[in-house]
Amino acid sequence: MRIRRLAVALVALLAIGTAGCGSQPGPSSMVVGTRPGGELVAHLYAAALRYYGTPAHVESMPDPLAGLDSRAASVVPGFTGQLLQRFAPESVARAAAQVYRELVSALPEGLAAGDYTMSAEDKPAVAVIQATARAWGDDDVTALAHNCDKVRPGAIAGASTPSALGLCELPKPRQFRDAATLFAALRSGQVNAAWTTTAAPDTPADVMVLADRTALIRAENIVPLYRRNELTEAQVLAVNEVAGVLDTAALADMRRQVADGADPAAVADAFLAANPLRH
Repeated sequence: MRIRRLAVALVALLAIGTAGCGSQPGPSSMVVGTRPGGELVAHLYAAALRYYGTPAHVESMPDPLAGLDSRAASVVPGFTGQLLQRFAPESVARAAAQVYRELVSALPEGLAAGDYTMSAEDKPAVAVIQATARAWGDDDVTALAHNCDKVRPGAIAGASTPSALGLCELPKPRQFRDAATLFAALRSGQVNAAWTTTAAPDTPADVMVLADRTALIRAENIVPLYRRNELTEAQVLAVNEVAGVLDTAALADMRRQVADGADPAAVADAFLAANPLRH
């Protein structure tokens, strides 16, 4: 009887141990932090992390960089020029590679930057009608700088726009409530230069966005920041892989889908399904 009772007890202990093992929680979900309005890009990085086997989700927060510092977020994507302005406001770098290099050098101890999206940017851009481009003699923003005294700019209220292009000190842009009223004003001649961005989802096809071949306007390429030595090799690879598949046209198209009501997470997942990362 003693042997039988011992056997029953052992079976019970094994059952408890097996149940305990079965209830062990999986790895916690990694937080990709973003400001409100930046969810689409954050979802791209969260989807990339999941693609490489790391559970990840997006959380919106007032200051994602503060969240990175407090460990409330593990990855925070941002734009190179804006981040450089935060960490090194005295920098005059404008070209994409130079902005990225100076950003990496300016990061606080403990933070690291992943690969930036060389083919995807969202920096301020100037749109004009065809007649204005012909009158100014070029399809580049240098034409605007050379016709500085003729520029009558407009912008969507709250948009961040350069105050100067080269030696041209630009007038403060007239404010419009949305893109539709801004471009209507451009067509009617109320303004002759409309500030937009290179990945804006709502730039109409009948206007010309001036090129910026000499980098008069500071680069704004997407880059992920994370805490140094806290991501695994696979996790760093995951966030770096986004740079290899994303371009400006795709970013604008995804933003257009979101503006039309699509869920940012679903849009990001669909993009990576159509543009798989290397594994």
